[in-house]
Amino acid sequence: MHAFTGKEKAPSKKAPAPSAAENLKNVKHKLIVMSGKGGVGKSTVAVNLAVSLAKKGKAVGILDADMHGPSVPKLLGMSNLPLTVNDEERIVPFMVAPSLKVISIAFLLRDPDSPVIWRGPIKMGAIKQFLEEVEWGALDYLIIDLPPGTGDEPLSVAQLVPDPDGAVIVTTPQDVALISVRKSINFAKAVGLRPIGLIENMSGMKCPHCGKDIKLFNDGGAESTAKEHGIPLLGKLPLSVGIANSGDSGSPFAAADDDDAAIFDAITERIVAAVEQKKEA
Repeated sequence: MHAFTGKEKAPSKKAPAPSAAENLKNVKHKLIVMSGKGGVGKSTVAVNLAVSLAKKGKAVGILDADMHGPSVPKLLGMSNLPLTVNDEERIVPFMVAPSLKVISIAFLLRDPDSPVIWRGPIKMGAIKQFLEEVEWGALDYLIIDLPPGTGDEPLSVAQLVPDPDGAVIVTTPQDVALISVRKSINFAKAVGLRPIGLIENMSGMKCPHCGKDIKLFNDGGAESTAKEHGIPLLGKLPLSVGIANSGDSGSPFAAADDDDAAIFDAITERIVAAVEQKKEA
């Protein structure tokens, strides 16, 4: 497979690819992570959810569906790695540890600083290719990291992913983020995605000197938004130096053994309970 410059169309295979439903038939659960606006830590949540699930012994895949701002490889310390195909001309995802597979448009760019200049149909084609032509194999969870908003990529994923378990929606406490997250909740409901719950990121911080909690933004907005829409608040992640450094260094904080990881593990447990209990019902 050749590298994309960001301008040409995604390559097509000679042999017809299986449908997404056929290719993902051995994937038990499919979760979509989305947000109403950028900068709220959606990709950080998606990556650490995948890592947290893998830490619990789950076989996990993560699909970076953000065509214009793919950050999953950077958050996992995997930048500038070329994708390969197997003998059957299937795209081979990268393995992170024994049980986490990763795919991203970033692996197909010759220059990581090159913009991807694609209109909607081409982006839909690339997402379709990642769902149909990647050798995902047997997974307990496939995590799909969407770009912010409710545009082409979220709509394409909602249309193409067979039998999704639902959407985890990420916000921050600011009113401007909560205005946008309400749109995401309503978008999910409109396209038939079950909103599994809301995660509030950057939810205050501890003073490094006295240890007291500092509320940087208005408090209670995520709770009221979740209650208003009848969905659970899955948890709150603090604004911490450890979480910030983990993203820059490509070392997901959920893999650590500290307070931030413990908070996220509890969030993951709530997501697993919501998904697997719903499936059993």
